[in-house]
Amino acid sequence: MTFTPMDFDPWRSFGPDVAARYDDVPRGDEDAAVARLAGLAGDGPVLEFAIGTGRLALPLARRGLRVDGVEQSAAMIEQLRARPGGEEIGITAGDMAEVTLPDRYPLVFVAFNSLMNLVTQDGQVRCVENAARHLTGDGVLVVELVCPDPMYRLEQRSGVDQYTHVAGLSGEQVHLDVGRYDRVTQRVDKTHVRIGDHGISRDPLALRYVWPSELDLMARLAGLELRERHGGWSGEPFTARSELHVSVYGRA
Repeated sequence: MTFTPMDFDPWRSFGPDVAARYDDVPRGDEDAAVARLAGLAGDGPVLEFAIGTGRLALPLARRGLRVDGVEQSAAMIEQLRARPGGEEIGITAGDMAEVTLPDRYPLVFVAFNSLMNLVTQDGQVRCVENAARHLTGDGVLVVELVCPDPMYRLEQRSGVDQYTHVAGLSGEQVHLDVGRYDRVTQRVDKTHVRIGDHGISRDPLALRYVWPSELDLMARLAGLELRERHGGWSGEPFTARSELHVSVYGRA
């Protein structure tokens, strides 16, 4: 059996149901992420690609920084706008690999694997190039991504890498992540499945995972070079055991 991508339209992902519960469970790294980003931003302004519901943008704005964002999901923008301070965030609806804004920023960032929402290498390269175009001369790009290595701890059946993960379990609900990986294209097709008293719901998602070294090459194509890399927002050392990385790039 070969890997067959599911029929997935990224412009229909992160719809109203997903957006409404997107921040129900905090990631747990918000304080550290905001502190690190604010330290890199100086006096701002700041641009976030895939700004979502404002999980990081709103705390940054409360620190006195002007924050702009790019987001393709209308439902996520609606959630952001409804939150205190949301109306003051400058949001442009569109593709983060394509949108062009008039300003230049000392900090552009893409957090929590959002670069992986672009499901081709070409789209990811164009996104990094677009981020670089929006930087001031001494500005930095910050990217947070999962490390792909744990993805290879998989069960392979009929030549296809796949997995099932229990993401949440309670007396009222079971939350499963079910997915398949293609090592050739680095594409991940996954579905979040929730089973409970309300019935069964599913949220499909397609991603393309990126190796740290691959991201470094994307940055070099955009005229950037790696300044520092950590295993988390608190400055943890990046090692072979790190499950994620926070990478900072500046002009070469």
